[in-house]
Amino acid sequence: MERVDLSQPVWDLNTFSGRLQYYRWITNPLLSLHSEPALYSARDLIQKYRAGEEPPGTTVSQIRQAQQLYLSAFHPDTGEIQNVIGRMSFQVPGGMILIGAMITFYRSNTAVIFWQWANQSFNALVNYTNRNAASDISKKQLGFAYVTATSSALVTALGLKAFLAKRAAPVLQRFVPFAAVCAANMVNIPLMRQSELTNGVVVMDEENKPVTKSKYAAVKGISQVVFSRIVICSPSMVLLPILMEKMDKTSFMLRYGRYVNAPLQILLSGLSLVVMVPVGCALFNQQCSISVDKLKIFDSDAYEEVKSKYGKNIPKRLYFNKGL
Repeated sequence: MERVDLSQPVWDLNTFSGRLQYYRWITNPLLSLHSEPALYSARDLIQKYRAGEEPPGTTVSQIRQAQQLYLSAFHPDTGEIQNVIGRMSFQVPGGMILIGAMITFYRSNTAVIFWQWANQSFNALVNYTNRNAASDISKKQLGFAYVTATSSALVTALGLKAFLAKRAAPVLQRFVPFAAVCAANMVNIPLMRQSELTNGVVVMDEENKPVTKSKYAAVKGISQVVFSRIVICSPSMVLLPILMEKMDKTSFMLRYGRYVNAPLQILLSGLSLVVMVPVGCALFNQQCSISVDKLKIFDSDAYEEVKSKYGKNIPKRLYFNKGL
């Protein structure tokens, strides 16, 4: 059997199209249905294959399937299995319910509070699961991040709802959940990964050897993650309200809307996320890079450490895992 080099990506991750194919592969919602024994079995097969000790008769197809399961469920930094709800393969089933509910039940303050709280609880777990695990965060910091993000979402949602109630057309009120989600993402992700911003993230050279910790790298990586997450939810939270505003006036919705409104919006949210989760993840390479020249400007301490290690042979770029 022709051997597969598992250290090399299946697709070219330096191009958007290559990353899109890759993230379609590892964020497939069906992957979240596999049991832990199946995932550990896939990990064990990958480890045996790397050591040249795989069972006789193992095919390339079996190796690729095991690799897909491994990449979808195990953290790239620690190699530990991730909580199923926090995996990117669970973004579609988890996100479709939450987004569908938020854009359906936006009129009642009680519903707004409950679904924004549920969404931020989900996001907090996703953000923690997909962080750069080389930077630790305490339980106190986690609690502060969770409370602050949830509060920001509720303040934004309830504040905008009250402001627009008597000042704007009904269709504009449908966009309140999206504004709240954007505001919370800009708070939740940086706070959930605050230790990276405070202490910096470990950056590597081309040989994957640790060089230094950089706060500039942390800012760049977290900014890209925030932008990607907003892009992922944008179509379902921006286009669906417009669509539903028009559909609500049809004879079908006037007759059956009370029964099908929520299921329909959840289904449409799911269809949007099937497309947008890999697109959002593919916007930026997870193995992010920074120019050492930028360190000289924005992170002088890190630059001086690089300079002291390499002297005149300073590498042009350094690399780190930005998370998802």
